[in-house]
Amino acid sequence: MRLGLQIPSFTWPGGDAAIGPTLARIARTADDVGFDSIWVMDHFFQIRSVGRAEEPMLEGWTTLGFLAAQTRRATLGLMVGGVHYRAAGLWIKAATTLDVLSGGRAWLGIGAAWNQDESEGLGFGFPPLGERFEMLEDVLRMAHGMWTGEGGSGGSFEGHRTTATRLLNAPQALRRPHPPIMVGGGGEQRTLRLVARYADATNVFGGPDQIAHKYAVLRAHCQAVGRPFAEIERSTLQTVDLEDGRGDPAAVPMGHGPSRPPETPDQVVERFGRLAEAGAQTVIFNVPRVADADRLERLGRDVLPQLKALGPPDLA
Repeated sequence: MRLGLQIPSFTWPGGDAAIGPTLARIARTADDVGFDSIWVMDHFFQIRSVGRAEEPMLEGWTTLGFLAAQTRRATLGLMVGGVHYRAAGLWIKAATTLDVLSGGRAWLGIGAAWNQDESEGLGFGFPPLGERFEMLEDVLRMAHGMWTGEGGSGGSFEGHRTTATRLLNAPQALRRPHPPIMVGGGGEQRTLRLVARYADATNVFGGPDQIAHKYAVLRAHCQAVGRPFAEIERSTLQTVDLEDGRGDPAAVPMGHGPSRPPETPDQVVERFGRLAEAGAQTVIFNVPRVADADRLERLGRDVLPQLKALGPPDLA
């Protein structure tokens, strides 16, 4: 099983001036203890399932560039980008830039988005859902076009919402055949269909039964378009909060679901084993109070080695 760390909150001791040094320390530690990937959200206001809108939130692509300079091996991505926040060509150019500067460690994580409050609050507008899905398909198609070849003049592009006259992409991404594309969300009619046609990974929420169902729907979409299901990496976003030995029974927010009480390392391994049996190949998790100095070290010592030995059944 591959393991990722999502960092959804920057509300840490020391105030705004401490965000940069704290994030650098967290990223270096995650890289050192064995996380395969590091992710941040693509939001401008804090989301309601994590905290108050007024809490600190960093712009995603800038943050990933900072993380690239702090790490050596973990891949880096947005979990996941809101398609209407940037023009189609900018999405691909930003992912390419991160890939080049990080030595081939970028993901293009993108989805149809949902946050109307922050969109209208900062003047992005909020197109209807159908238009956002058209924008998403444009980015996905255009990405494959811009990542073809070695950065030559490219061709033109005509999409649902995007017209481009020259798909020039120089420098070209280092990752081959291209930086992997993750489409986030579990919508069964449109999102997972786009995953089957264009993406390299899917990320869904829920327990074993829920994610197994989503993967089954994705398999059907893959069969419909003639694509091997095994080509798509199956991931899920969870929360891991280890008991700290002080007997604190308080449950912590999941970020994208119900609260979960702190667990022992063995309980985490058992839970992730059920996710693996449901088909998950990668689990990306957020860690409450991740700025506490020993939390990631303890995960790296007591949990990650056991989780890396887990694997899903043969679902190919």
